[in-house]
Amino acid sequence: MNTEKTIVEINGVKMEVDLRHARIVHENIKVSSKVKLLVKNDYSGPVVYAGVVVGFEPFESLPTIIVAYVKDGYNDSGLHFAHINAKSADKYDLVPSLDDELPIKKEDVLAQFDRKIDKARAELESFEAQRDYFLRHFNRYFAATKAPA
Repeated sequence: MNTEKTIVEINGVKMEVDLRHARIVHENIKVSSKVKLLVKNDYSGPVVYAGVVVGFEPFESLPTIIVAYVKDGYNDSGLHFAHINAKSADKYDLVPSLDDELPIKKEDVLAQFDRKIDKARAELESFEAQRDYFLRHFNRYFAATKAPA
């Protein structure tokens, strides 16, 4: 075997890695690891978010780490995903979370999701009511008419 290549196994997937281009990001990051994600191109400047590694995609040309993170902002709150690879280095930086400096309150995040769900349900009910109104009051415009003989 060529000494510039080696076989590595990640989550049961064996991959051949070219050691000339391989680099160690963090030895102790795996799926479900708590991480801190630096989003560099955020509107108000770089911001650090708490996240969890949810997957590794072993694409041959562009291996990718997928991180789920929570934003707690006014317009853009909720669950987001970062796809970190060689081409996204200008957008993200990733380090293991060794402490709980960025505590996320589970209750706050769940309450945020509940508010969004309630809003979506109200909008759905509004559309259903408009549909029912249309069927009740506009049906006469669509009544079958006989063609003149």
